[in-house]
Amino acid sequence: MVTPQSVRQQLFALQDKEYAAFTAKLIPNIAPEQVIGVRLPQLRTLAGQLAREDCSDFLSAVPHRYLEEDHLHSFLIARRKDFESCIAAVEAFLPFINNWATCDSLRPKCFARHKEQLLPYIEKWLASAQTYTVRFAIGMLMCHYLDADFQPEYLQWVAQVQSEEYYVNMMRAWYFATALAKQYESTLPLIESKTLDTFTQNKSIQKARESFRVSAEQKEYLKTLKI
Repeated sequence: MVTPQSVRQQLFALQDKEYAAFTAKLIPNIAPEQVIGVRLPQLRTLAGQLAREDCSDFLSAVPHRYLEEDHLHSFLIARRKDFESCIAAVEAFLPFINNWATCDSLRPKCFARHKEQLLPYIEKWLASAQTYTVRFAIGMLMCHYLDADFQPEYLQWVAQVQSEEYYVNMMRAWYFATALAKQYESTLPLIESKTLDTFTQNKSIQKARESFRVSAEQKEYLKTLKI
């Protein structure tokens, strides 16, 4: 049985205090004392080891105290192969995510095989009042629905998100920049309409112009669409 105490003990055994200070600067809404300082490859390795055991006690001990406990939680969920079990674990954990790094580390592998089943959850999460639930939903659209499963309506789903939260709008911009790289012809009319808020519009263009997947000609035109 994996207990919260045993997990914490293993995390502190991997502590790098200099890395903790570096990480804390990247995630300003987390108190520095909540960062142990464990590198992501080590966390992934630990997740692989713990996944062979019963982690139910650890997973139910939310909210966690430390950032690395949240990361580890997300990595354990991501390893689940059964969609129903995975989606239930995601929904149970989303309300406790309080930073962009944990949010972006939650990338369940099984979702790629269940895209039709995932869509209703994404729609629900987009309507959430919780910052990182919305960010996660947009991240899932970006990861799974900008290639063969792309539909133009998904652009509107993200465009219709109204938020004053920096970490939501940064993800919206990341999504639209990636959409411009992968689905340029479908995404361009939205950017040309200039109906996005100023921050998201301009940040989307900036990120797209930094992408090697967007042509030089396209980058020059996108520059003219800033507001």
